[in-house]
Amino acid sequence: MKPELSAPAQTRTRDALDLAPRFTEHDAVRLNNLFRGSSTQEMLAGVIRDNLAGDLAVVSSFGAESAVLLHLVASVDARVPVLFLDTGKHFAETLAYRDLLVERLGLNLVVLSPDAEALARKDETGLRWSYDPDGCCEIRKVRPLEKALARFDASFTGRKAFQAKTRANLPRFEIDTSDAQGRLKINPLIDWDASHIEGYFIQNDLPRHPLIAQGYPSIGCSPCTTQVAPGEDPRSGRWKGWDKTECGIHKPGEEPFL
Repeated sequence: MKPELSAPAQTRTRDALDLAPRFTEHDAVRLNNLFRGSSTQEMLAGVIRDNLAGDLAVVSSFGAESAVLLHLVASVDARVPVLFLDTGKHFAETLAYRDLLVERLGLNLVVLSPDAEALARKDETGLRWSYDPDGCCEIRKVRPLEKALARFDASFTGRKAFQAKTRANLPRFEIDTSDAQGRLKINPLIDWDASHIEGYFIQNDLPRHPLIAQGYPSIGCSPCTTQVAPGEDPRSGRWKGWDKTECGIHKPGEEPFL
């Protein structure tokens, strides 16, 4: 008697991790072309409502001009997460301003905090800012944000071309080069000038950061931010006395936060 032949074993599909970048330079060029000539509001509506950039977040320090982009994004969809780095060193006025904007605009706030173990190990006294500001920013800003952004495909930035020569030719859409993930950085305000920003504040009756009137045109953590005299560069009050111009998350001139 002939033995029965068993059915051929099915080939098992091997699970594979997709390690390819989320977006490429080609995608950034395509999106820049797609929205060429569109207003900021039209571009934001298209990107957010049509899901053209995947999972989105705004990274905000709730600084001097933050309210403009936060209002623009919230006007399209207030559910877009707003990531805020609570470094433990902010001015009390900044925290109060954050809470005011969150309530006024209905923002979806996500507070990011430094790793407690890293703080205990590397900044037990809380004074690292006074002798190693780069190391302080690394612990309190760079690492927490790096971890949080890993789950997003794109982030909105508040950069504007008029702020620095290094920003003069930035496009609306670009690839975030801080790692190999291929996230998009979206610069909705890149072609806005100071008068446009001011006009938007007035037109939409947006509240101002209370420290602006006290001589703080650029506002970061309290130990590393000083008042600026009339006529001085707006960012001259940041890390005064140190050869440091950015927090370390991005290259000098490319800091994307509001």
